[in-house]
Amino acid sequence: MEYRLIADYHTHTRYSHGKGTIEQNVMAARRRGLKRIAITDHGFNHIGMGMRLEDIDRMRREIDVLRKKYTDIEILFGVEANLISLEGDIDIPQEYIGAFDIILMGFHKAVMPLSLKDGWRLFLKNALCRAVPFCDAQKLRYDNTMAMIRAMERYPIHTITHPGAKIDIDTRLLAKHAAEHKVFLEINSSHGFMTEEYVRVAMEEGALFVINSDAHTPEDVGNMERGLMIAQRAGVPPNRILNSQDFSY
Repeated sequence: MEYRLIADYHTHTRYSHGKGTIEQNVMAARRRGLKRIAITDHGFNHIGMGMRLEDIDRMRREIDVLRKKYTDIEILFGVEANLISLEGDIDIPQEYIGAFDIILMGFHKAVMPLSLKDGWRLFLKNALCRAVPFCDAQKLRYDNTMAMIRAMERYPIHTITHPGAKIDIDTRLLAKHAAEHKVFLEINSSHGFMTEEYVRVAMEEGALFVINSDAHTPEDVGNMERGLMIAQRAGVPPNRILNSQDFSY
């Protein structure tokens, strides 16, 4: 099965812990022949590597200039928000939700939780469960999954990034709700998640996918070979991949 990918919806810049500028990412995408790129730096609670609220206007102005300069590619201003509570809170203040063209959301470890309670229930328990034999892994897995589902219910989330890479989830349950809310599940070319097994399970639940680079350097923008390999081996039809030229709802 062959795919032609025309967009990369998950790239980072110096505004979080990427290595290049927005313009360098855009130029790299154009060299790859892409028609669309999203600049999606890490959310505001990402410790030591997240965007700052004061960066929003500056990034928007920068992107507006680049849109006029490079008319052959669509440039989206986005964010990779973090899950910060079991109730589905993410680290974008409500008044800034409308500032972005696209909102991705994932779980990351080095993140400031919403509360001490969430720090224990969402972050520490997941870390400890890998090390102690008496952990209720099934309950934790369900709680993790429901937190992501609540986030999809509460916010205009476009994509769940690298589901299963950093936190244990129930792929089938997440995929079912993602399909209901028209939220894409990412096949991440950097982390290698979703795995082939996860993708097959998610397909059974009607999920739609997007293959992204998760580039942290301009050189990796549009480098989606690993994600393509996962999709091909799992047998995902091109019309179920958002950034395939054959995508259709």
